[in-house]
Amino acid sequence: MRGSCPWSLVFVASFSSIAFADGAPTARPDPKQAEAKSTVRQVAHTESPQHRADQSVHEAKEDTSYGRIEGDLGLALGAGVAIAPRGARGALDLRARYLDTAGLFVTYEDGPALASSAEPRRVIAAGFEIRPLFMARWLKGMEFGAGRLDLAVDSFGLEIGAFLSEPEGASFASRPGLQAGIGLELPILPHASGPWVGLHGGARWSSAALQGEPIVSAADRSLYLAITLSYHQIFGSHVVDIGDEAPR
Repeated sequence: MRGSCPWSLVFVASFSSIAFADGAPTARPDPKQAEAKSTVRQVAHTESPQHRADQSVHEAKEDTSYGRIEGDLGLALGAGVAIAPRGARGALDLRARYLDTAGLFVTYEDGPALASSAEPRRVIAAGFEIRPLFMARWLKGMEFGAGRLDLAVDSFGLEIGAFLSEPEGASFASRPGLQAGIGLELPILPHASGPWVGLHGGARWSSAALQGEPIVSAADRSLYLAITLSYHQIFGSHVVDIGDEAPR
């Protein structure tokens, strides 16, 4: 008996521990307590810096200006072709716009660059451009909410300026003519900064034509259409607050 006593104690102790474990009441989760913990976790997540940062990113994605108010100055540089009487000319286009609403443009068209017989051979034009739809629609919340569509609609512009032309076998005219046209640009990406396809067309009248002299050639009066691939970039030039001083 003395030799078997230790094994008996071990058996009894093991049986008791198993019985106690099986017989112990199991605590069931309280639904109200679980709901309260879930609410606390949601509130903590809502107030966390990461959640606020995520909200800021989400709101930025819903910016209906599509980056047009990230700066006050927009530059656009493009290249393409200008369809003209008797052929096409290579075209370079540079534009600077304030708040994507009003600005200046300079274009250069060169027929010999494409080995074209376009008339006139070369044209240099410069002028003013106004795009009246952007601010009128955006400030009133009239944007459609589709980036490419809104940017394309707001790109509609009116252009007026002067040009000098170089007819075949002659030099550039000494007196500028009048150019008037419209423009429309189509964004490749749904953002103001990026690649765009530009369409700018209108009519040109030479100085002689404006004075009522007979129309001799296309250099005196002609239609034009320029198709360009350009890149637009918005910058912060601080033109609006150029005279402001920081508060002390």
